Amino acid sequence: MRYTELNLFGVYVAPIAPMLIIAWLLLIPVRRFADRFALLRFVWHPALFLLACYIILLSLTVLLAGEIAG
Repeated sequence: MRYTELNLFGVYVAPIAPMLIIAWLLLIPVRRFADRFALLRFVWHPALFLLACYIILLSLTVLLAGEIAG
């Protein structure tokens, strides 16, 4: 597994930056699903629950990127 910097128009970007954005984009449908069916009212702290979901999605994104690159 090897992560290297990305060159975007002459600016080097850390490899975690696109993964953070991808995880955030994946969180949007999760939030909409939870809002649509009012699932967040069953959790003790909705913001912490969404943060945990974001961390899970980010972990999956990093693992998948490592698997594809490796």
